[in-house]
Amino acid sequence: MTVAAVVFAIVFEGAYFISVTPPFDPLGYLIGRDFVGTWMSARSVLEGQSAAWFDFDTFNAALQQLFGPDFPLHHLTYPPHLLLFVWPLGFLPYLVAYATWCALGFALYMLAAAKGERRTDRLVMLAISPAVLVNVFAGQNGFFTAALLIGGVSLLERRPIVSGILFGLLTIKPHLGVLLPLMLVLTGQWRCIAAAAATTVALLVTATAIFGADIWGAYVELSLPKQRDILEYANGILPPMMPTAFMNARVAGLPLSWAWALQAIVSTAAVAAVVWTYWRRRDPVLSTALLVTATFLVTPYIFNYDMVVFGWVLLQLRAHEGTRILDDRLAMVVWTLPLTTTLLGLAHIPISFLALAVFGARLIWRMARTETDVIGAPRLASAPAGR
Repeated sequence: MTVAAVVFAIVFEGAYFISVTPPFDPLGYLIGRDFVGTWMSARSVLEGQSAAWFDFDTFNAALQQLFGPDFPLHHLTYPPHLLLFVWPLGFLPYLVAYATWCALGFALYMLAAAKGERRTDRLVMLAISPAVLVNVFAGQNGFFTAALLIGGVSLLERRPIVSGILFGLLTIKPHLGVLLPLMLVLTGQWRCIAAAAATTVALLVTATAIFGADIWGAYVELSLPKQRDILEYANGILPPMMPTAFMNARVAGLPLSWAWALQAIVSTAAVAAVVWTYWRRRDPVLSTALLVTATFLVTPYIFNYDMVVFGWVLLQLRAHEGTRILDDRLAMVVWTLPLTTTLLGLAHIPISFLALAVFGARLIWRMARTETDVIGAPRLASAPAGR
C-alpha cells in the first residue's frame, strides 16, 4: 500500500507537470496553485496594497487583471507578519519565485529533519514522502513550517532561547503551534516561553510599523471570516484535503452541529493526551510524536500539505529501539495520509482522522508501558540515528 501510494503520487505529479502550459495548469490555475497567494502578498508590499488585498473582491480583481478574467478565485489567509519574510519574492517573475520557494523550503526542511541521519533509505523517505509531493503541487509553506517546528522541538533542551525564536516564527501559521504553549508550561520551559513571546511581539510590532495598524483590522474583519466560510461551506477538492474530525464529518454529510460536536470531543481528547504525556517525564521520541499527532487532531482547520513534519516523525520512530512492526505500519499509514485523505474523501469514505487517532492512542499505550519514574522535564532531542 505504501509503495503504491508513493508511486501514484510521483506518477500523478509527473503527469501534472508534463501536462501544464506554463504558467498555467490544465484547469486554469497557476503552476503551484496556492503559491499565487504568497507571491501576490509579496507584490502587495511592493505596490502598497497589503491591507486592501485582504478583501476578497479587491484581491481577485487584481489577480484577474494579471492573469485574465477567467482566473480561479483565491484569497489571502495568512497573518500580516508573513509579509516580513516573503516580500523579496515580489521582485521575481511568478515561476522563478515558485521554484525558489520550493527549493529553499525543501532545503531547510531536509536540513532540519535529516540532522545526524546517514542512512540513505531514511533520507529517501524524508525526500519522497507524499506530503512533500503535495506541498510542491500546492506551492504551500509546509516545508518552512515543518523546519520551524522540528528545529524548535529539537533545540528545546540545548538552546531554549533559539527554540523559542523558532516557535515565535511559527506564528505565521498559528494553528500548527496551538499546543506548544501547553507543552512548554507543563515542562517548565520558561526561557523558551519568554523567547517565543518576545519574538511574536517583535514580529507584530514590526509588521504594524511597516504596513500600518489598519492591516490587522483588514485581516481580522475580512480574511478570518472567509476562512470560517471555507471551513463550513467549501466543497470540491478542499474538504477531502483536510484530515480533521470536523471536515471528515462534513464530507460524510453530517449537519454542521454534529461536525462541531465531533471536533470538540476529538480536540478535548487531544489536549488531554498532551497533558498526560507532559505531566511527567516520558519517552522523548514518543512524546514528540504524540505532540505532533495531537496538533493535527485538535484543530478543525489543517491541510494535508501541512503534514510534511510527519516525515521527520517517522524517521525518529524508525530509529527508536522500542518501535515494533505494528508501530512502523501505523506510522507508515500516517506518512501516506496526505495522499490517502484526499482519495478517501473523494470516494466519500471520510475516515482519515481515525488514522491519526489510532496512531496517537498507540503512542500513549507505548509510553504507558515504558513509563519511567524519573521526575523532570522530558528530553525532546532527536533519537539516536541507529538502532
